[in-house]
Amino acid sequence: MAISSLNLQHTCILKQKECQITCHSTRKYVKLLRRTSHSSFTTFLKADQDPQFIRLVQPSDFGNFTQPYSRLSVSAASNGELVREVLNSSQRMKLDTSDDSYFYTIPRIVTHVDEGFLAQLTKLYRERIAPGSSVLDLMSSWISHLPKDVKYGNVVGHGMNAVELSRNQQLDTFFVRDLNSSPGLAARDQTFDAVICCVSVQYLQYPEQIFQEIYRVLKPGGVCIVAFSNRLFYEKAVSAWRDGSGYSRVQLVKQYFGCVRGFTDPEVVTEVGTTPDKNLFASFMSMFKPSTSDPLYAVICYREFKP
Repeated sequence: MAISSLNLQHTCILKQKECQITCHSTRKYVKLLRRTSHSSFTTFLKADQDPQFIRLVQPSDFGNFTQPYSRLSVSAASNGELVREVLNSSQRMKLDTSDDSYFYTIPRIVTHVDEGFLAQLTKLYRERIAPGSSVLDLMSSWISHLPKDVKYGNVVGHGMNAVELSRNQQLDTFFVRDLNSSPGLAARDQTFDAVICCVSVQYLQYPEQIFQEIYRVLKPGGVCIVAFSNRLFYEKAVSAWRDGSGYSRVQLVKQYFGCVRGFTDPEVVTEVGTTPDKNLFASFMSMFKPSTSDPLYAVICYREFKP
């Protein structure tokens, strides 16, 4: 029996979350799921910007879909595919279960970490993201923390509050979307040289799907930098994150990358401008050392290879 395009969005996303399954034609199904998840989002473009990279997909693009479901095996997975789920249902829960859009209705024109953290983060962006790059600032706000003296090719922002994003002088375009209710990014495959996410990864209830989307929109050799500290909106963070340590949270983000086939081995940065210590014990202890500012934890991966 054919599944209508109207029901396909809910059916596919639900089954991927609960069962981690795909259709008989794995590649076709995942592509269809991604395109379907783009069918409801709001896009905002600043003046004189070219919206060509964004395509609003309509339900009529899909027609009927009759392929049977089958479990995705790790051995059959190709680059960009999910190979496992990281969180179980209880680990995805938040204390505040109300709609996230209500929480983010009021603009917050503040920084959520201190100047020491932000200076380190900007320095890290300078080191890892080349001038002229196309950048996606995921879960952004009124400021992106990219070096202001570096000219990037295109900076696209995503967030939950249009007023905050409109204040961000480093964005060329932005779009608003709740990734917990509609996981998916409004961009074509292999669009960006870099994806950044600052102090927000802890709010993702379905990180596996979002990191799969990050892989999809990155160009080969593109970098993803996920940075966080020990600050959070406690009631909105997922259970797996809330009461963890810096070390456990680093391991969790590494698992988010690792559940998508094709990312490089994660790099962990806790101090910018120093040579990473290859000694395992020293690296472990660096996550617990005292700091006069908010501690920086950054997990970095590349799509397929590091240039």
